[in-house]
Amino acid sequence: MQEHDHIVRELLRIKAVQIKTDGYFTWTSGIQSPIYCDNRLTMSYPEVRKQITTSFIKRMNDLQIKPDMIAGCATAGIPHAAWLADELNLPMIYVRSKPKGHGKGNQIEGELESGKQVLVIEDLISTGGSSIEAAQAIEKNGGKVCSVFAIFTYGLATAETAFTEAGFSHHTITGFDQLVNALLLDKEITENEKQKLLKWREDLGKINSRFNS
Repeated sequence: MQEHDHIVRELLRIKAVQIKTDGYFTWTSGIQSPIYCDNRLTMSYPEVRKQITTSFIKRMNDLQIKPDMIAGCATAGIPHAAWLADELNLPMIYVRSKPKGHGKGNQIEGELESGKQVLVIEDLISTGGSSIEAAQAIEKNGGKVCSVFAIFTYGLATAETAFTEAGFSHHTITGFDQLVNALLLDKEITENEKQKLLKWREDLGKINSRFNS
C-alpha cells in the first residue's frame, strides 16, 4: 500500500476525515460539504501522528528540501510542526492568522532569524489562503520559505493557482483523490457516489475561483 493511501485510511479510521454521501456537513464558511476534515484528532493517536511526521520527513528527503527551521500554522499545524522539529532537532516557530491585539503584537512566535530556510507545516489545504498568508508573514519578517507541507488537500484548482501566483511550492501527504479512491476500493462508496464527490469538488473550485477573482 502506498504511503498516501495508508495515511488516508488512518485518517478515516480515527474519523479525522468523515464522508456523507447522503447528507452534507456545514463548514464554518457556510459551505455545504460531503466531507469534513478535522486533523486535530491525530493529536490523540500517537501511532498516527508518528506516521505523519515520518511521511513529512520522507517527502523532505524525496524533494531534497533542507530547512533550517520549522514553522507551524496556528492552530492545527502547530503540534505537527513541533513533532517534526523535535524529530529533526530543528528550531521551531509558529505563525498566527493575524498579529496579537495586545503585548508586543506578535504574529510570529519564537525566534525567526533573517535569511533562514523555513518549512511551513499546515494540517489542511483548501483554498491555500491561510498557508500562503503564513508564508508571506515569514518572508515579511526576514525568513525564506522553502515549501509548505500539509497533511491533506481538497485538491482545488484555485489552491494550485494561489500557490503559483504567490510563488510558494506546496506538497501534501494525501488528499481528496486518494480518499475517494480508497473508499471505492473498500466498497464504502459506489462509482456513482465517487463521481458525485468529484463533481462537488469541481463545483466548489468554481465557486472559490469566482470568489477569489
